[in-house]
Amino acid sequence: MRVGAFVLAAQFPGQGQGEALHRAVRTAEVAEESGLDSVWLAEHHFVPYGTCPSAVTLAGLLLGRTQRLRVGTAVSVLPNIHPVALGEQAALLHLLSGGRFSLGVGRGGPWVDLEVFGSGLRAYERDFPESLDLLLRWLREPRVSADGERYRFREVPVVPSPGELIEGACGPEVVVACTSPKSVRLAAERGLPMLLGMHCGDEEKAEMVALWRTHAIAAGRTPDDADAAAHVSAGVAQIADGRTEAAETLVKAMPGWLRQGLDAHVTVDGRPRSMRDPVAYTELLCALHPVGSPRLAADRLAATAERTGITRFALLVEGSGDLAATEENVRRMGAEVLPRLC
Repeated sequence: MRVGAFVLAAQFPGQGQGEALHRAVRTAEVAEESGLDSVWLAEHHFVPYGTCPSAVTLAGLLLGRTQRLRVGTAVSVLPNIHPVALGEQAALLHLLSGGRFSLGVGRGGPWVDLEVFGSGLRAYERDFPESLDLLLRWLREPRVSADGERYRFREVPVVPSPGELIEGACGPEVVVACTSPKSVRLAAERGLPMLLGMHCGDEEKAEMVALWRTHAIAAGRTPDDADAAAHVSAGVAQIADGRTEAAETLVKAMPGWLRQGLDAHVTVDGRPRSMRDPVAYTELLCALHPVGSPRLAADRLAATAERTGITRFALLVEGSGDLAATEENVRRMGAEVLPRLC
């Protein structure tokens, strides 16, 4: 079982953006010190929900500051960037880190980002499969051209080639954020593992894994290959001596962040949007994920693995909104939870 931290660089009420970003960096450093497997970095634009606008840039910094930790994006928003530009950055990080980089990509949302970056609503609603396929070709082939509906260009060499220098690795791992049957099928047909959101419970995640397996086999994967897919389950982790104390920490801090962060999202086309009740959502996350004593946390992670078949986790550890408390949370994960999972 591989347990990692999910880092949003969340800006809690009363905090500055620099404070949120500093906490994100320290979380990754402490994660490596504490024996966690990985850190997964979120990307958001123009909202305090997350203050990191470039997950690949932050990944580069953290790969340079760590020696063992796997660093992944969760996710790089593909409609906001040219797939070749993202592929070049991913190849560079993969090569210079010795293969410690994972590229998580997603479709994002119908946000004002699409207006600011000039990609338009179509990039979100229609063009994600074309963008993903071009990205994958860039990471797997020595020369690439494009003749699609969105991207057209003459053949050019892939430089740097992500297959060089690292024996047995053809390029960085690519993971796809999946929130619907359509995205599950897209990932499965390309043989890419899924990143499943923290709002989902074990039953829903198990259904998505089963659907992925069905589509993957239909696309030509063997049952053994399909069963070996390294999907990632996102969640929340807060460790305390008891469940009540851990849940109180999150219920005290997270609703204020969720309220100001999620409410700041603006749709590109004025479509109506609804927001979860922040307190109810926090309580749901506490009920679904490893929030409580080290024993409870280990048992919940083991139960999720048994029910879903997923053995990789990206756990939000900054839910207290406090740097010292986040560091303690990560250290307790390493010292008191991980040994119970061996």
